[in-house]
Amino acid sequence: MARAEIAARTLRTDRWWLPPLTTFVGLLLISIYAAFRTFQGDFYWVDQYHYLTPMYSPCLTEECVPAAAHFGQWFPALPGFLTPPVIIIPFLLGFRITCYYYRKAYYRAAWASPPACAVAEPHSKYTGETRFPLIAQNLHRYFFYAASLLLLINIYDAILAFGTGVGLGNIILLANVGLLAAYTLSCHSCRHIAGGRLKHFSKHPVRYWTWTQISKLNNKHMQLAWASLIFVCLTDLYVALVASGTISDLRFIN
Repeated sequence: MARAEIAARTLRTDRWWLPPLTTFVGLLLISIYAAFRTFQGDFYWVDQYHYLTPMYSPCLTEECVPAAAHFGQWFPALPGFLTPPVIIIPFLLGFRITCYYYRKAYYRAAWASPPACAVAEPHSKYTGETRFPLIAQNLHRYFFYAASLLLLINIYDAILAFGTGVGLGNIILLANVGLLAAYTLSCHSCRHIAGGRLKHFSKHPVRYWTWTQISKLNNKHMQLAWASLIFVCLTDLYVALVASGTISDLRFIN
């Protein structure tokens, strides 16, 4: 029996367009803020309290404030409008863009492929992720390795800042790395590395336990993706406001 032909794009009567629209607006606003801060090239380091924004960590070029270059200035000053974050952004952006959740988010919100469940998409054919550029989505595991290394550096930065005492900035930096760690560990690639290739869980109890714990985080991957992304921006904003003298850091222990 042939399938019934439905002329309407969808039979859904709810506001199915609201989630993709909200996602699109959210990602657009965050992208604008991140681009502005990346190319601003200033207010990323608070020398008095050793706060370094995660958007500039690690700071590896000669134009970095020496005290903020915790791992040295590996690269010469960048030409033109380029700033230190352009060294690390390809890895961070690559990890987010190839993330399984973000794929769903921007496929629906930006490409309408499809915009929602039970809603026809405007594209005439579907090739999946088998052709350029989407075949690059398969690099997600390698971006996971790079993001994990950058996470360890962010954790180091947050701990180093406690050397001057404890302030609100320390709490924010600590909360930021906590959310980044939860998001990174909840990654599908991390879950697969922990236990995805095991054929007998009973023979690998430690890896099985690790896999089950990561699976619990994986159930919250979408929420952690948004929470960590938004909080990175809030952390950067706080550091920028303190570094520019717009606000003063609330100190608890000096």
